[in-house]
This record gives sequence, structure tokens and C-alpha cells, in this order.
Amino acid sequence: MRHATALRTALSALMVVGAWTAVGPATASAAPTDSATSAAELPASAALLSAMQRDLGLTEGQARTRLAQEEAATALEPKAQRAAGSAYGGSWFDSATGKLTVAVTDAGKAGAVRAAGAQTKVVEHSAAQLDATMKRIDALSAPDGVASWRVDPATSRVVVNVVASAQGDNDVRAFVAKARKAGPVTVERTAEAPQTFAAGTVGGDPYYTGNVRCSIGFSVHGGFVTAGHCGGTGQQVRGWDNSYIGNFQGSSFPGNDYAWVNVGSGWWTVPVVLGWGTVPDQLVRGSNEAPIGASICRSGSTTRWHCGRVLAKNETVNYSQGAVHQMTKTSVCAQGGDSGGSFISGDQAQGVTSGGWGNCSSGGETWYQPINEILNRYGLRLHTA
Repeated sequence: MRHATALRTALSALMVVGAWTAVGPATASAAPTDSATSAAELPASAALLSAMQRDLGLTEGQARTRLAQEEAATALEPKAQRAAGSAYGGSWFDSATGKLTVAVTDAGKAGAVRAAGAQTKVVEHSAAQLDATMKRIDALSAPDGVASWRVDPATSRVVVNVVASAQGDNDVRAFVAKARKAGPVTVERTAEAPQTFAAGTVGGDPYYTGNVRCSIGFSVHGGFVTAGHCGGTGQQVRGWDNSYIGNFQGSSFPGNDYAWVNVGSGWWTVPVVLGWGTVPDQLVRGSNEAPIGASICRSGSTTRWHCGRVLAKNETVNYSQGAVHQMTKTSVCAQGGDSGGSFISGDQAQGVTSGGWGNCSSGGETWYQPINEILNRYGLRLHTA
């Protein structure tokens, strides 16, 4: 394998679906002569700014301001949570004010949280109480008509999402009745049931397991992370050119939706996501978790770049194959083949695409498995610039 081909192969397979990337079947273009170095020389966040303008309706100046505000909110969140102590009820980014809002159950704690730099809202239930409600609901057996359930810190309740066409179903009604007994619960309707975003094999896209095509998430030292439903432990992984990359070293689905694949046979990892001439390349610098309300972008091998907002965290998604816990929901669209691809906020890795509903023509929502949970589960270290 020639040097240029090997470099293109490695970068295509490992970075083809990062949240700064726009990759499709036509990825067989000339490879860059340098990987991380050339990416560092490109305009910072140019692709993100463009996608935010397109998908969030912002001007370039507003997008830059939003990114700075979200970076500050992300850094503030742990400090504000410590200030709230046991009164902490959750937090979210308020795009109207550009600040982090922290829910507290004790008004006496609000001053300390505001002193830390966040806005406050007094709520009825603590995050610990809502998490306990989630665990009780997670122990129930959910019918197909129940799409998901999540903690909503803004309303201080657990929201159960029911597919609109199934809300009258007896099994759905019975599940909702049991959920209400578990704690503070609100029921909302959703248009469609969630599904994973794997797809049949399509030539030219990033990686394959058997007859399934998925998208690679972020590089870790020794391999990359992706979605668990894309392949089981031990399964072989092939790249865009059908050459052998490695094998699934660990995979979990349902319950979780994460996996990691080792890299060898002339392939290697770099802390960069390639744009392949469509958007500038972007370095990945960390994995600080963005708050609810923050803007976020996703890229996959099918639909390329799309952006939106973080809608919820700690949501249980009820796929037909079984429930997956502790997911993050976004307003970003996705389609078949995008599974496993990167969600990123600024230059911080957030997670790998799991599934959702809708598509990128009519809109929809997606869930991702948070990256730090994957790293901790397998003892992996994110490859960063």
C-alpha cells in the first residue's frame, strides 16, 4: 500500500464521520499530504460556523458568540453543581440569555450558584430524586408505543414520550400508569418511534461489518469508538476500500449503544476529522460535556454535516431491539448509515450517533451515546490534539 493511499485510507476510516466532516460516496478524492498539521492550519471552526448558520438560522457573528457562550457554560457547569450541593436539580444552557441556568430545590443555595456565574431556577425535585424516578421506570418493560423517557430539569419532572398513534393502546396506557407511580412524570407525544441508523452496504462509505454500513466516531489510542448496534464483539471491520481495519474489541447493545474497534494492518489514528474538500478539517481537543440547550453538530457517512441543539440528557430510548439508557437527545437529523458517527460541540467530542426518528429532508431528532461513558467503560483514552 502506497503512503498516500495508506494515509487516505486511515484518515477516511477513522475520521470520516466526525462532527466537522462532510463525507459521502465521493470520498475518493486526493488525500492531504499531512494530517493533523494541515488541519491545524485551516480556519478554526469554519465548518461549524457555516453549519450553525444553515441549521440554526444564525449569522456568522451570532454563531461565534453562541460558541463562546456555550464554552463558558460548559466550563461553569461543574462549579455551579458543586455550589448547589444536594439541592442541585439539573442545568441547561439558555440561548436567549447566553448563560447557564441551574435548577435548585433550596432557594438558599441560589445565591451561591449565582455567585459562581450561573442563573438559577427554584424547582421542586432534585436531580437525585429525578434520577431515582428514571431508575424505577427503567425497571419496567416498555411496549413499542413508548418511545423514550428522560429527566427534564427545566420542569423538574421525568418526561415519558409516547408515539402519538399508540397513545390509546392498552399496553401503553398501563406503562404510563406505572410510570406515574414511580415519581414526578409528565407524558408528551412524539411523531414516530425511534430506530437505529445502520444501513445496508453502499460502496465508497467509511466502514462495514458484514452487510451493514455505519459511521466511525472518534479516534482513541489504539482504535476508534462507534455504535454498539453496528457489530458484535469479535466481528471484523472493513474500510471504505474493503481492506481489513480491525475487530470489535467490545460492544454493548441494547442497554447501551457503544463499541470500540482496534486499528491495525497499516491503519492508524489521528485527532482530526477530515472535511475531504467540502468543509475544513477540525482538530478534536477534548470531551468536555456540553449542557442542555447548547448547539451541537453531527456528521455521518450518509447525510454529512447537520447541526442543532442538545434537547435532553439521561433519556432512555425504547428501540424495537430493547431499551438503551442514559442517552442524550438532540434536534439534529440523521439517516441510515449515520450510526456511530460523531457528535461534537466546538472542538469537544460529545458522543456517537445511536438512532432517532425522521430524516434530513423532513427533519427529526437523534440520540447519541455520550463519549465519556464509552471511554470509561473500556478504559480508552481519546486521541486529542
